[in-house]
Amino acid sequence: MIPTYHRPNKFVLMVYETNSNMKPNKKITYSSSGVNYSDIDPIKKLAQNSAQSTALNLKKSGFSEISASRGESAYVWQQGNILMASVIEGLGTKNLVADAMKKSGKTYYDVVAHDTVATIINDLVSVGAKPLSLHAYWAVGDSKWLGDKQRMKDLITGWKSACDIAGVSWGGGETPAYAGIINPETIDLAGSAVGIIKNKTNLLTDKKLKTGDKIIFIKSNGINANGLSLARALAKKLPAGYNTKLKNKKTYGEALLTKSNIYANLVQNLFKNKIDVHYLSNITGHGLRKVMRGRPNFTYLIDRIFTTPELFKFIQDTSGLNDYEMYQTFNMGQDYAIFLSAKHVEKALQIIEKNGFTGLYAGEVQKGPKQVVIKEKNIIYKGDTLDLR
Repeated sequence: MIPTYHRPNKFVLMVYETNSNMKPNKKITYSSSGVNYSDIDPIKKLAQNSAQSTALNLKKSGFSEISASRGESAYVWQQGNILMASVIEGLGTKNLVADAMKKSGKTYYDVVAHDTVATIINDLVSVGAKPLSLHAYWAVGDSKWLGDKQRMKDLITGWKSACDIAGVSWGGGETPAYAGIINPETIDLAGSAVGIIKNKTNLLTDKKLKTGDKIIFIKSNGINANGLSLARALAKKLPAGYNTKLKNKKTYGEALLTKSNIYANLVQNLFKNKIDVHYLSNITGHGLRKVMRGRPNFTYLIDRIFTTPELFKFIQDTSGLNDYEMYQTFNMGQDYAIFLSAKHVEKALQIIEKNGFTGLYAGEVQKGPKQVVIKEKNIIYKGDTLDLR
């Protein structure tokens, strides 16, 4: 029986007051906004394949890699009786939205900093690691950028606050100035983190995935750090740009600059409560195709999804993208996928709520070809559309 806990409200179609001036002259896609996975993914795959042989260098130091972690969100190696995990991630272009919104009187760099930490930590904890230390990478084109005291105060405060939420030590970082490489008016935000897996049974790789596993989605707070290039391209086509009002009276820019969830404590609490978690997938690049990130050939049947958040309805209505394109670009309200034993679904949903998040029993892992089937939208993403883990 499927638990009814936290089912989304009945879907209601929301119509925006748009006019011919608001619609773009032609459909805006992720590719047309400068991000084409067919260009990016082959290079990533080539780098991953090339990196495999370097594990011998780790072995020379007396350690051994967990080969199943290659291609996952974080890399894991064995160090004595414990496992260590590391990751590096970048924010992308969300800070450019904050820059465009500066006239509102806010810098929004507390949000920008928070989301940079969130992208790093949520990838790290997806292999079951507890975050230990995090290092910042803030690169500018001109050191004068660092002279805006309010912006820097918000950046530092937001970064520190996010580290506290994640329970990670901010160990340091690098702040280079790269004239000629980075636009002098912008900053490139990224970072790396290290975590620990004391109980080896908490290691999460696709080797634990199996037929019959149930899938829980956690509701997102918004766009997070993914799909911003497309969202920014759309803003340029709107008469009022980022100041365009949504139905909830928020501006488009405000909706884009919503803080992302951080799941470090939730994952550890699932372990503490003996939830039989088999896999975690952070729904970032590639949208809901990330549900089939694991290597095994399974069909991931999604019976239900969260009601589409207003921000994504607005993006779809004004960009001309269809459902297939939207769900392969954005999280569309689904932030994190938890794959677990059927007997623990109800308890896991309760823990998710106690941690301040909203969970949804979404579907299950079935025998069949590698694909994601989203029944409500009549969408099927076949395995060959995600040629990268």
